[in-house]
Parts: sequence; structure tokens; C-alpha cells
Amino acid sequence: MLYRIERDLLGEMEVPKDVYYGIHTVRAIKNFPVSHFKIPEELIIALAQVKEACARANLRTGLLDKRIGDAIIMAAQEIQQGALHDQFPVDPFQGGAGTSTNMNMNEVIANRAIEFLGGTKGDYSIVHPIEHVNLSQSTNDVYPTSVKIAAIKLVIRLSETLAKLQGALQEKESAFAGILKLGRTEMQDAVPLTLGQEFGAYAEAIARDRWRLYKVEERLRQVNLGGTAVGTGLNAKREYISAAIEELQNITGLGIARAENMVDATQNADVFVEVSGLIKASSVNLFKIAGDLRLLSSGPLGGLGEIILPKRQEGSSIMPNKVNPVITEMVTQISLQVFGFDYVITMAASLGQLELNAFMPVIAFNIINALKLMINASEIFKNHCIEGIIPDRERCSRWLEESLCLVTALAPYIGHEKAGELARKAQMEKKTIKEVAMELNLFTEEELNIIFSPQEVTRPGIPGEKKLKKKDR
Repeated sequence: MLYRIERDLLGEMEVPKDVYYGIHTVRAIKNFPVSHFKIPEELIIALAQVKEACARANLRTGLLDKRIGDAIIMAAQEIQQGALHDQFPVDPFQGGAGTSTNMNMNEVIANRAIEFLGGTKGDYSIVHPIEHVNLSQSTNDVYPTSVKIAAIKLVIRLSETLAKLQGALQEKESAFAGILKLGRTEMQDAVPLTLGQEFGAYAEAIARDRWRLYKVEERLRQVNLGGTAVGTGLNAKREYISAAIEELQNITGLGIARAENMVDATQNADVFVEVSGLIKASSVNLFKIAGDLRLLSSGPLGGLGEIILPKRQEGSSIMPNKVNPVITEMVTQISLQVFGFDYVITMAASLGQLELNAFMPVIAFNIINALKLMINASEIFKNHCIEGIIPDRERCSRWLEESLCLVTALAPYIGHEKAGELARKAQMEKKTIKEVAMELNLFTEEELNIIFSPQEVTRPGIPGEKKLKKKDR
């Protein structure tokens, strides 16, 4: 392999001749060969957008030669379009508050810009990674700004994906509205409800998640671009700061705004904890829904079996005809992973010291990947599970009939104590509540049909009260 020699504060190093990164990236590769994960492409694109905005602002304020500035912009735009992403080999778990990623970007843009100007990679007399690409900037303002841009885009996508999941659940709510079934509390028989009401509750939970995430996106719009090292704006002209924010708005199409207190925005990362908390809340709801669906579909003969999930793949290498609820299991695992991401983000944000949080890279990695996992899991959940669910009406009716839960609807007519006696008699004799109530001449079959109708037992009020006179028993 052929090499070129580059120099920095610490001395000289060989850099592979054909790569677009330079000595700072090579040192980072040697320092952090820890996870072999990649920097999320969403962060690479966002950082390239920031670099373009800064170059344009430096051009507008006369700080950058037009020829050099135009070449930097062209290189940054190529990266935004997906080019050169293989030139970002630095591990996401890195020391330095994101400096290695920022320098990786500066070097790639510089070397690509050098090529545009007819030079050879590594000839930084043409375009310099720090003097030109990083002009008026610090890692401490461009890196957090880039993380926020990447997060905003993903939060918007997650909100849209959850809206579609909500719609799929609402369709099931409507389709299952007339299916009366046994309710359960604390894993024990409870009063009836419809299968549609169960799915309606799921839809409502997802609706809250969607709305909360839609609103929290606003909290990420306040950026510290122009604050440079500690938020004071040292070495960044006032006109540059305003121009950089304006250019970033135009490039991203987002409502980015300069933070009112850029020192605060530089040293504090609590906004990421807030966003992560809402991502976690959404994953909690997915976890709960997926768990319910596993219970409701359990069996097919030895479990509840009230719904049938789409069959996605064979479930066992030894048991013929076994099909497992694999999509709900995947969703559960994603939720668990998001819980872990949230914990890491919480701890990393709390470890910031004085004017900077050195642990922004792990915050970036976790919040971006939490959002991506939630987007993918929600979409797959909708497409491969929710939309294909069908009810087992016979099983729903069977568990309801065999349960003693319907006695609750009779308590307003015969009293709590007498209703309990009726239920115990039905349980001992292995009869239904309806059968025992008729045998004891407490109600006629017509009266019981009215009281136990789906419309009466699944809405507020005393079942059948308007159609029957309260019985004095």
C-alpha cells in the first residue's frame, strides 16, 4: 500500500495515499478500535450540512476565498448525497467530545475540495481541514448541532410512522367493535369489554406517543452553532453566526434557531434526556401492546387464543406445525434495547462537567440508534403483525360464557352478596351465570339477554337499567 506523510502537533504519520481522511483520523482509528460500529449515516449527513452552512456563512462575511469556499460546499454536498461515507472509519465510542468525528469530516471535505481544485490529497496548502473547512467553528458547536439535526429528522419520521401504526390499530378497533370478550385484570377474569375496545386503547396510547414526539421536536431546534468552544462565540464574527444559522435553515429545511444562551446549550445535554425519555415512553407502549398480543394469541389450543396473528415463519426445529409470535418478540426486544439506550443517555448527560459534556458521542450514538430502531420496529409491527390480525370469535365467546365475570352486571339488581353466592354456585356446579340465574328464578332469559348484551355491559351505567325496572330481590 502506498502512503503519504502528514504532520500534526504530535509529529508525523503515514496515511494511506488514496483515502480522503488524514492524520487526525488515522490517530483516532488507532486510539479507538473498540466497538467496530459505524458512525450513523444520519450524523454524517447532518455534519456535512453544518459544514456547508458554515462555508456559506464564511463566504458571505468575506472570511473565505470564493474558490476555496465553493470547493468545500461541493464536497459537503457530495457527502450529503451519500458519497464518501466509507471514509468515516472512526469508532463512534471516542474520547474528545466528538473532535475525532469533526476532524474526520474536515479532512474528507478538505481532500475532496483539493481534488476539485486540481490538487493532490494531502496538499493542505490548497484547502486546509482546520484553517478553511473548520473556519469560525469548534467541535463543541458543530457536533451538538449536527446531533440535533439528525435527531430532529428521525423524530419526525418516528412520529409519522407511529401515526400509521395508530391508524392500523384504529382500523382493528372498528372491525372488532362487536366482538364481546372477557376482560382481565391482574391476570384474572374481570368484567366484559369488546375486542375493539382493547385495540382502541392501544391506538390511544400510540396517539399520545405520536403527539408527544411531534411536539418535542421543537425542543431540539435551539442550537449553539456559532458558540465555538464554550458558547461565548470566540473567533466567530456576529455576522457569521447569524449567517450560519440562516444557511443551515435553508439547507436542512428545518426551523433551526440560535439558542438564546449558547453557553447553556454548549454545556448542558438535558434536551437529549427529554427526547430520549419520550422515545422510551413510546417503547414502553410498544412493549405492552406486543406482550398483550402474545397473550391474546397464545395457544393455539392451550392458551387464550382470542386472536390469530399472521404466520411469519416456522417456529421450531423439532416440533412440527409450531408457529411462534416472532414479530411481537422482536418488538419486545427492541423496546428492551431502547430502555438501555435511555439509561446510557441519562448517565452521559449527567456526567457533563463545567463548560462541556465530553460524552456527546455516546449520547449521539444512542439517541440516533434508538430512533432508528423504533422507526423500523413500528413499521414492521404494523405491516407484519397488526394489519393481519384476525379474531377468533368462538374462543372469545367461549371464555366469556365459561367465566363468572357476568355476575358483576347482576349486582346492581340483586346486591353484591347475593351475586357472590350466585357465582360460587355456578362455579361449584360448573354452570354459567346465566343458567344458574334462570334456575333460581332471579331473571328471565329475556331479561338476561338484555343485561348481558354487548351494548349494555361495555358502556357506562347499570346494564339494562333503561329497559328493565330495577328488581327488588
